[in-house]
This record gives sequence, C-alpha cells and structure tokens, in this order.
Amino acid sequence: MNNNTLVNLEALSRALIGFDTMFINRKYANSPTTTNYPPHNVIKTEENAYIIQVAVTGFGKHEIHVSVEDEILIIRGESNIIGYEESQYIFRGLASRDFVKEFPLAEHMEVTGAIIENGLLTVTIVRNIPESAKPKVIDIVEVK
Repeated sequence: MNNNTLVNLEALSRALIGFDTMFINRKYANSPTTTNYPPHNVIKTEENAYIIQVAVTGFGKHEIHVSVEDEILIIRGESNIIGYEESQYIFRGLASRDFVKEFPLAEHMEVTGAIIENGLLTVTIVRNIPESAKPKVIDIVEVK
C-alpha cells in the first residue's frame, strides 16, 4: 500500500465517522472526499432516522441550498457578503467562503426536511424501506 492509498483511506474514514453502514452507497465508496469545511455532525436519532448538522454561521437561508442528486445529498453554501470587500479587516475569524458538502445516501434513504437555527443547518433523513423490499418469512408446511 503506497502513501497515497493510505492518505485516501484515512480521509475516507474521517469523512464517514458517525455514518451507519446503510448510508454508504458502494458506487461512491472510492470517490474522493470533500474538505472539512464547514464542520458537521451525523447523528442516528432512531432505528431508521438520522440528522446531519452543518455549521453555517454567517450564511443566510437564501445562501444555503440543499438537494439530492443521484443518491447524493448535496449541501451548498454561496456567501453573498456585501459591503465589506473594500474594508481592511483587523481580524477575520469568520469564514465566509463558498462550500459544497456531499453525503452519499444508500438505497431507500429520503431527505425529509432542513432547518437553519442559531447558525446550524439540520437536515433530517429517514430510511423508508418499501414492503416489497422487506424480508419475508415463509411458512413451512409439513406434509405427512
């Protein structure tokens, strides 16, 4: 295993911390991971329910876009800071750069909502398995 492979595996494992295995879609397992900005949490709230929290301090509702494309949850932030470009910052501790966070979703995962509160974007996800995809128990008939 070369150093590039080791680095990629470490980055992948960091990106998937907190993910239940049902989130990981095999066709995206070897894709490059995104940056750590902005920080996020993935929380399992029930057997088939999850939330993803993303720190979006400084972004307004109109600057955040949440979508699902090809089984990938995409959270995009596009900062529209106006009026401070010409200013001379004495200290600039608030990040205001654009970002894209991608979260591969497994089959039957459905994004059900998103809210922004106190600088935190919370996206709710549930696993809805159709009856036809659930395991079936077959009764065994004994013939005498």
